[in-house]
Amino acid sequence: MKAVAINGSPRNNENTQIMLDIVLEGLKSEGIETKSIQIGGTNIHGCRACRVCKNIKNGRCAFNDDIFNEIIQDVLDADVIILGTPSYYSDMTSELKAFIDRLGLVGSSVGALKHKIGAGIVAQRRAGGVSVQSSLHHMFLMNEMIICGSTYWNIGFAGEKGGVDEEAINNMKNLAENIAWTLKKIKI
Repeated sequence: MKAVAINGSPRNNENTQIMLDIVLEGLKSEGIETKSIQIGGTNIHGCRACRVCKNIKNGRCAFNDDIFNEIIQDVLDADVIILGTPSYYSDMTSELKAFIDRLGLVGSSVGALKHKIGAGIVAQRRAGGVSVQSSLHHMFLMNEMIICGSTYWNIGFAGEKGGVDEEAINNMKNLAENIAWTLKKIKI
């Protein structure tokens, strides 16, 4: 059993990563292999709609000019995909949007996302996180994935680095428990 977390924040090791790490630590304690991948702040472009991936069906993008093909196999091999982003103007970061647009097309071309577990995590300063969460859920639902939640939205309030609120910390711990429980039920 494997979980991969994608950090869409260009601020590596800050609030989004802190929240992702809480979930990953909870999954590790349940015996689930984890990996964290940083895409925020990297050179990653959006889908160019060439549809070569749909025709070739090799689980890769036709373009090799950014990090996408370097990380896609880890994502396709995972049982759990956790997408993390800060709220930027009530939406996800451009890097994460570029990634999920390509992931959706490449993944669906080989049927690799169906029945995987998906969870979206949003760090926000004041507001905008619910609409971001909704956008992340759209990608999961369009690819027939199972969405895991917590006792509240998978959102944390945070200002400065390390300022993630206590409720978010508890929600992330609960999210890890729910993901682990769901994954174990699926893998029986």
